[in-house]
Amino acid sequence: MLRSRKNRTATIASMGTNPMRTTRRIKRGGADREPKSWFRRIVAAIIGMALVGGGAYAGTNWVVGLSAGSSGESQSANIANLTITAVAAPSATNLLFPGGNGDVVATIANPNPYPVTITSVDLPANTSPYAVGYTSSGLGTANGCTAANSDVTWNYSTGVSGTVHALTSALTVAASGSLTVTFTNDASMALAAPAACVSTFFSMPSLTGVVATGGAAVATASPTTDAWTS
Repeated sequence: MLRSRKNRTATIASMGTNPMRTTRRIKRGGADREPKSWFRRIVAAIIGMALVGGGAYAGTNWVVGLSAGSSGESQSANIANLTITAVAAPSATNLLFPGGNGDVVATIANPNPYPVTITSVDLPANTSPYAVGYTSSGLGTANGCTAANSDVTWNYSTGVSGTVHALTSALTVAASGSLTVTFTNDASMALAAPAACVSTFFSMPSLTGVVATGGAAVATASPTTDAWTS
């Protein structure tokens, strides 16, 4: 039996209170579906945002190129001279005597920020000034074996200054490093050397130059031995 609006109003009035308005929730298996629905919406929104972000990077068809002439700036290093100095260690094995040859020990310092490879040395003339004699390996106190009379010169030097003599093996000095070398039998004492040169340590005449190049190379382990034989 259908109830008219009038009758429905009268019935509500007779109850003495307004009916409470409720939200209908459908339960399945004892669980409320509304909270679960909100959770699904949040997860779906997060996944959607992730897909949009990823697609903006990976899926774009806007290919960007490079303008002609794009470049950068670089700079090459300077060239600094090597320094060769006398050292006492390791001590010479072959010692000088009149008419004989002996070892020369030196350290080569490379101030450049790249390796330097030496292939030859340039020798001074085999005339005075000769090597200067000292009483000890520190080369601090000179004795009577002088640059005028020692008759000690570089082996294979000639009467002409600046002759070039190839090393048996190339020597590579590390970048900003040093290398100690024993030049085997590359000092020579003439038969005329005076008795004042007995038990003497010599500072050899200065080399006039080297043949060397700078650039990438494997450094020679220090100390080492080498020589020129002609």
